[in-house]
Amino acid sequence: MDDFFETIGEFSYLGILFLLIALNAAPLLMPPTWIVLSSFYLLDPNLDPIILALIGATGATIGRFILKQITGMFRRFVGKDQKSNLDAIGDYLNKKRYGYTIASFLFAATPLPSNMLFVAYGLMRAKSIGLYIGFWCGRAISYYIMILFSNIALTPFLQMFEERYIGILLADAVGVGVVILFASINWQILITQRKLKFVRPKLWRF
Repeated sequence: MDDFFETIGEFSYLGILFLLIALNAAPLLMPPTWIVLSSFYLLDPNLDPIILALIGATGATIGRFILKQITGMFRRFVGKDQKSNLDAIGDYLNKKRYGYTIASFLFAATPLPSNMLFVAYGLMRAKSIGLYIGFWCGRAISYYIMILFSNIALTPFLQMFEERYIGILLADAVGVGVVILFASINWQILITQRKLKFVRPKLWRF
């Protein structure tokens, strides 16, 4: 794995950017971007944390854009009730001037994996440029903080592979669960009546 990082590192920030785009375009089984950035920083302290955070936010945003576009093509397989339900929250956020921007920023400002957030955006057919602006800003801030504290916060990247993807699988499982829960909430009732109710958690129709 050291050889892999050294090979990517030879291309400096450009190599890191393209690596992060590829990682963030995948829906599952990819390590969190902040771990990758922190690993590069620990291997090469000459990298500027601010530039590294900006590169990370840019690569993550482009990759998640690709993921959202791909996910949107699978909307045809979503059940009718879930489509209507997802459209309800989408319409609500569209009516708020900075709805998508604030929602994406608040999520991205945490180290939580964002793959399932953009899967949900894809199924909702979200088209607001604000969701990318909010996501980029939130990720830039969170990545910078995580890079600065990488010596404390980082579980070594190699160790994750030695442990057979346990951490990555756990994060993905939580993300899938969150999407199912998100799609199961009756957003129409929650938005209009302020009551929490659920619909059948049948996301796909075959």
